[in-house]
Amino acid sequence: MSAVGFIGLGIMGAPMAEHLSDAGHKLFAHTRGKVPQALIDKGAVVCASGQEVAEQSDFIITMVPDTPHVEDVLFSDTGVAAGLSPGKMVIDMSSISPIETKAFAQRINELGCQYLDAPVSGGEVGAKAGTLTIMVGGEQAAFDQVKPLFELMGKNITLVGGNGDGQTCKVANQIIVALNIEAVSEALLFASKAGADPARVREALMGGFASSKILEVHGERMVKRTFDPGFRIELHQKDLNLALSNARAMGLSLPNTATAQELFNACAAHGGSAWDHSAMVRALELLADHEVA
Repeated sequence: MSAVGFIGLGIMGAPMAEHLSDAGHKLFAHTRGKVPQALIDKGAVVCASGQEVAEQSDFIITMVPDTPHVEDVLFSDTGVAAGLSPGKMVIDMSSISPIETKAFAQRINELGCQYLDAPVSGGEVGAKAGTLTIMVGGEQAAFDQVKPLFELMGKNITLVGGNGDGQTCKVANQIIVALNIEAVSEALLFASKAGADPARVREALMGGFASSKILEVHGERMVKRTFDPGFRIELHQKDLNLALSNARAMGLSLPNTATAQELFNACAAHGGSAWDHSAMVRALELLADHEVA
């Protein structure tokens, strides 16, 4: 069993950390709020800083909202880097900038430690079930060493390439997810406005070529009006901002990604930053003056 540090115990991080603890790994935990009592009851050691986590752990996992948060967790005065010693490994499972990830990895490598970027997809449901998709960037040897930990948290685990490539894959994932949410939103709104029962339309579509995980999970949310996160709109906005800013730097046009971002922006303008991202449908409903029901 390994000594594993886990920093960031929110909607996703807490159940991920719990899987590691349940498997018998010694957990050293730190988060902005309170470490969940369930983890403490399972033996997790509460640490006062990232530095303390790194001093106690062989593997240090970070799961925080955005690029600046990762930088702060790693490189602040009492951050992870201050507690590292050669041979340890940092695994960032947040969804952040691929470009900054490469810079973070280099700084950690210079301390004699290894770095993997390993963002995830699957949301709160996947985190709780231990079925996340994990997209990894880094060296093969480091990946092989950490894979047993990944297998406690996910099912589809892929080494995509070098540092930054895991984050690039996650950005691509978020483009696909956003555009699928937009497509399902338009389809169910069209069906409802035309007088059909959107729940039955969704049921019929689930048996055909239009079937998807988004139609299954988020289509149901749209019909049942259950928009508690889940995955918050503000986090998906952050991911699409990464897509659009990196695309701009590469001279690449992503017109439908930009449209999806504008729909999220409209939701946020109506107080929906913390809604589940399936609530993108609400922006379209406002334009149509009709609610899927």
